[in-house]
Amino acid sequence: MSNRLSTAVSLDQAISVIDLPKITDPRGNLTFAESFRHIPFEIQRVYYLYDVPGGESRAGHAHHALQQLIIAVSGSFDLLLDNGYEKRTITCNRPYQGVLLRSLVWRELSNFSSGAVCLVLASMPYEEADYIRDYEKFEQVVAQRKQL
Repeated sequence: MSNRLSTAVSLDQAISVIDLPKITDPRGNLTFAESFRHIPFEIQRVYYLYDVPGGESRAGHAHHALQQLIIAVSGSFDLLLDNGYEKRTITCNRPYQGVLLRSLVWRELSNFSSGAVCLVLASMPYEEADYIRDYEKFEQVVAQRKQL
């Protein structure tokens, strides 16, 4: 996992809101994203969340190395972000905007509107070893990285 961070970073360094190109047309708008042009990594995996029942949340994990761009392509949802020291909630509701998450950011998605679709562009194929699914372990990893 060569993308690992060597030290802890602030949330301002770990996340970014990215405006993607928006081509407006009376027949309907079009937005696109290209690796290394709009997104600072090569897209290795694409997945999307949909039909999330009311009151349910998704994610609840962090990654050692993976980076992601999270986009609300339809509807809205809240993205709770946490680097172990700071927390921030971003409401995702614009299909031409994405939230770039670098590694070691705990994320939880909640408050999905009816019909919401969350698109995720990821920098790596699925690799279970890259996931940190226990919050206490996440805090330990963050504390260890801060000491480096």
